[in-house]
Amino acid sequence: MKLSVLQSLSQKTKSLIHSFLGAVTFYTIIGIPSIWQLDFERICRWSPLIGVLMGATIGAFDFILDQIGVSGLTRSALIVAVWVRITGGLHLDGVMDTADGLGVWDHNRRLSVMQDSVTGAFGVMAAVIVLLLKTAAVTDLASFRWFGFMIAAGWGRWGQVAAIAFYPYLKPTGKGAFHKQSIRLPQDLLLGVLILLGLGGVFILLEADRWWIGLIGMIGGAAIALLTGFWFYRQLGGHTGDTYGAVVEWTEALLLCFLTAIFN
Repeated sequence: MKLSVLQSLSQKTKSLIHSFLGAVTFYTIIGIPSIWQLDFERICRWSPLIGVLMGATIGAFDFILDQIGVSGLTRSALIVAVWVRITGGLHLDGVMDTADGLGVWDHNRRLSVMQDSVTGAFGVMAAVIVLLLKTAAVTDLASFRWFGFMIAAGWGRWGQVAAIAFYPYLKPTGKGAFHKQSIRLPQDLLLGVLILLGLGGVFILLEADRWWIGLIGMIGGAAIALLTGFWFYRQLGGHTGDTYGAVVEWTEALLLCFLTAIFN
């Protein structure tokens, strides 16, 4: 009996590890050897955790740049560049494709325009705006930068999970269709919430005299993530893989801007 239980737990642990590694290789440029039996089913549940870890990595890089004397604006531009590089531009590509689609007045043509591999003027402008907002906001974050990076990347990806969970997928196939088909509710949505609330709890423990900063950051992150996904739903009537990426990037950018008001 005990052996059977242990074997079952071992199998579940291996399954979770394979799923997490699948999420790492899908959402980042980190290559995982295929012999590790990657599992891509339900990988969206891990995206908030990957965002938090990504934010921690960026925070460490930011600390190193600060220690060697890199100036504020240059440091911020490098941070944003590394941020894009870690994801391989996966989500930024969604920003551009979504903007091109929304730039078309004919609602019936929007999805076909978004599928076009050629980036138009609206896509370029959207990407420039997102990158400028991030660079400006990161430059203006005078304190708790590590926390800002972690919650921005974490809530941005939780917003993607919420969009997958709450809204219809607009195409029968596509790079985001398997997320919608495999998601399980409410557990996949709650996992990210628990991870991010745990991060907020760590901040409150470390900065007990300024606990309210962590609380407002958590509330603001959740609100921006939900509202961003809802806005794209209202524009298109649902979501696609491109809008999932757009939710990530716009939530990150807007939350960083919001944090400049409470962290300084």
